[in-house]
Amino acid sequence: MAGSPEVAVTGSTGHLGGLVARLLADAGNAQRLLVRDAARAPELAGAVPVICAYADPVEASAALEGVKTLFMVSAAEAEDRLQQHYTFVDAAAAAGVQHIVYTSFFGAAPDCTFTLGRDHYATEERIRTSGMDFTFLRDNFYLDFLPLLAGEDGVIRGPAGGGVMAAVARADIARSAATVLRDPALHVGRTYDLTGPEDISLARAAELLTSGTGRTITFHHETLAEAYASRASFGAPPWQVDAWVSTYTAIAAGELAGPTSAVHELTGREPLGLAGFLAASHRL
Repeated sequence: MAGSPEVAVTGSTGHLGGLVARLLADAGNAQRLLVRDAARAPELAGAVPVICAYADPVEASAALEGVKTLFMVSAAEAEDRLQQHYTFVDAAAAAGVQHIVYTSFFGAAPDCTFTLGRDHYATEERIRTSGMDFTFLRDNFYLDFLPLLAGEDGVIRGPAGGGVMAAVARADIARSAATVLRDPALHVGRTYDLTGPEDISLARAAELLTSGTGRTITFHHETLAEAYASRASFGAPPWQVDAWVSTYTAIAAGELAGPTSAVHELTGREPLGLAGFLAASHRL
């Protein structure tokens, strides 16, 4: 794909990828936007939309031809997501991509409590053995999701107990990713655990959400049986229900705890905590 930018960004029609694409454009960096629908690609200076699907190796290889650095946002949750990742990573290697920056998950491991974290670990391993350079951004739970956890009655329900997490704002992840993409050679082989500035429990999050939104939010600890029963009405497949419930049990197990300095190291800015995030959101 002669003449196309050598940096490719996936997920630009979504939240995180879109933030990263805009940061790169604002900094004057040309980029190739890998999208499934070119009509939905953001219109950004120096950005060229290219049709690409993770699960289509032929299409992906063509879209990635000439790319040196690839920002790979994890695919949407699906039963075959890991296979999609494998197909796309293999296509990137075959196309001659030199460096993948992959959005993984905090504490990713083959036996981590959060079931989808295991898929992230497996994807990391596929990238490690691909021959390409890599940087892994292991994102903690998104602060952006916390206001969405409460039901219509204002209650956050889940088997998290008194466990804590170092939740991080999506904007801080995007700023960190953009830093890596602007000079990827400085970050070869690095894994960054991206977190907010503090550990908070869901009970504390409920208090901050109440203060920051004006809506009364509380947290109710569920047993595992209650958690599965309360989600049964959604009709989701078992793998997805396991993922939902294990988000909370991972917090209870302490696997999302432990603030790091990675965001500050990459961006020179302190990451947002929940109170700061809510204040910033209110100003928008």
